[in-house]
Amino acid sequence: MEFGNNAFGIKSAATTYFNKQPSELNVEESALLIGMLQAPSRYNPVRNPENATTRRNTVISQLAKYDFITDEQRDSISAIPIQLDFRQESHTEGLAQYFREELRLELIKWCKEHTKADGTPYNLYRDGLRIYTTVDTRMQRYAEEAVVEQFRDLQKTFFEHWKGREAWEDQPQIIDEGVKKSERYRRLKSSGASESEIRKVFDKKTKMRVFTWKGERDTLMTPRDSVKYYKMFYQTGFMAVEPQSGYVRAWVGGIDYGHFKYDHVRAGRRQVGSTFKPFLYTLAMQEGYSPCYEVPNVPVSITTDDGQVWTPSNSDGEYGGMMSLKEALANSINCISAYLMKQFGPDAVIQIARKMGITATLDPYPSIALGTADISVYEMVGAYATFANKGVYTQPQYILRIEDKNGIVLQEFVPRKVEAISEETAYLMLNLLQGVTQYGTGLRLRGSKYGFTNPIAGKTGTTQNNSDGWFVGITPELVAGAWAGCEDRAIHFRSTQLGQGANTALPVWGLFMKKVYADPALQYSKGEFEKPEKPLGVELDCSKYRNPVQQQQGGDEFGI
Repeated sequence: MEFGNNAFGIKSAATTYFNKQPSELNVEESALLIGMLQAPSRYNPVRNPENATTRRNTVISQLAKYDFITDEQRDSISAIPIQLDFRQESHTEGLAQYFREELRLELIKWCKEHTKADGTPYNLYRDGLRIYTTVDTRMQRYAEEAVVEQFRDLQKTFFEHWKGREAWEDQPQIIDEGVKKSERYRRLKSSGASESEIRKVFDKKTKMRVFTWKGERDTLMTPRDSVKYYKMFYQTGFMAVEPQSGYVRAWVGGIDYGHFKYDHVRAGRRQVGSTFKPFLYTLAMQEGYSPCYEVPNVPVSITTDDGQVWTPSNSDGEYGGMMSLKEALANSINCISAYLMKQFGPDAVIQIARKMGITATLDPYPSIALGTADISVYEMVGAYATFANKGVYTQPQYILRIEDKNGIVLQEFVPRKVEAISEETAYLMLNLLQGVTQYGTGLRLRGSKYGFTNPIAGKTGTTQNNSDGWFVGITPELVAGAWAGCEDRAIHFRSTQLGQGANTALPVWGLFMKKVYADPALQYSKGEFEKPEKPLGVELDCSKYRNPVQQQQGGDEFGI
């Protein structure tokens, strides 16, 4: 049902014209909307109030004719002037703007592929389709609030960090590239303007409204300066999913859809850093290693097929001594990852990642162990959910079903499931990843700001030069992940203390989960991760455990 002004359906119309829910409409308001159905443009109360009043009163007369109201009520209601609270809905307003756009694109594709009884394809806007999604409005609100709280403060720190300097000073071409990617440049170019003419436009001050964390602000600046201004904003992608069902409960694709429309949940793929290491450790657990297995913390060299020698260094520059795999993953020790990569090779690691839902390009080089691949938040959260779902990968799902206007189910959606790893391997990985929040790079979740005391498995990630920050956190019934970084990788914090994932991305997870746990209606588990029914094949008490792999080797044989 179309009501004009981009209002489709009675709920949308009630909100647009009266800022009410359908159940809150009175007789004259309901009659006006029903009257519009015959000709939404002719009887539009905004553009044609006289026509709308006449049509409304016709409907009111019909109500009296069929005894829904009395003649006295008819006369009284018909004399009431139209009183609107007109608020045309915008796709840049309200909850879940990035998710709604993702959903819209998915549904447009669906409509093209499905036809009605008369053989014509469905129209998303005119056929009254009912779309049921998995997103929880409460959790979506908590996710968006968490993003605002974290990035409002982080942005202030970032501006102060670069005060008096330009973050692109070593790569000035970034701004020229940004100019050419802008909508203003494309419009000028398509109109036939020369490069010199375009340059003059971009160097001339003009009125514009820009985004700030204190609200939109009218200002005067050159279009080139606006490109520089927006390049400095930290962006994010955040998604939360229930691992057992695969249902996506929250989806935040960026800091503000009105000004930054690129979705960093699914469309955006960025280097994942150490959040990739769990795939490597999963392979180790599958091959019989234990979280307690010890490896020397020394540099490891691997010669690739093309003769190149890869020798990663630890980010803290510290080496020496023996270290358990659990401690190594908790503190993201690169040398230990290199040791494991030397045992198994990149192809086997890629195979594990594929089973766990990673579809991004993964080049078979040893450096993949440190997270050189570009992967989306959608894929990473879905993969990590495998650990909480006893080794079964469940593709994240955000559409439940589609019905026609009469409530007839046109399609129900069932997520794809794959037995990716064994239940024991998944549980061992949860044990490993709990070390991250117990004494590793995610320890701040236990501090006073968040105060979590329940079991949490997770992994931080920070890429070269602090260009990308990551955190994916796992609880028994909810897995969520966040990425943080600027649009251009060359723009970043110069300090790892400020730019690491634990400082940029982890707070979004912490703030979100704190709100979720505080909502008594949600009731997500704070309990322990469920153990496999079968006894574990390895001991988790590192004080008494000696790894059988090490025994078979007859000691430490590292081939360095």
